[in-house]
Amino acid sequence: MRAEYDFSKAKRGAVIPSKGKTRITIFIDDAVLDEFRDRAEKSGSGYQTMMNDALRAFLSDTDSQPVTEAMLRRVIREEIPRKTRLTKPPGARSQGSRR
Repeated sequence: MRAEYDFSKAKRGAVIPSKGKTRITIFIDDAVLDEFRDRAEKSGSGYQTMMNDALRAFLSDTDSQPVTEAMLRRVIREEIPRKTRLTKPPGARSQGSRR
């Protein structure tokens, strides 16, 4: 062993950088993290791998376009039956019956 080492050209970080992945710090709800850890333990895999897979699946299932107001209105009109839209709430009066 040497008496002194020269760290003037040293770089911080992992000794062996991983390719294709980046280390980040994020805040995750405790309940979400606990659920991923529980599921990962049951499946025998790592929770970080499981979270990465879930994010990858979400990105592949999501359209590249954001949801617009017009798109949302169209979907609501298609999904909610006409009968439900025209049904008045219980106790509602029609506008012509005001006195």
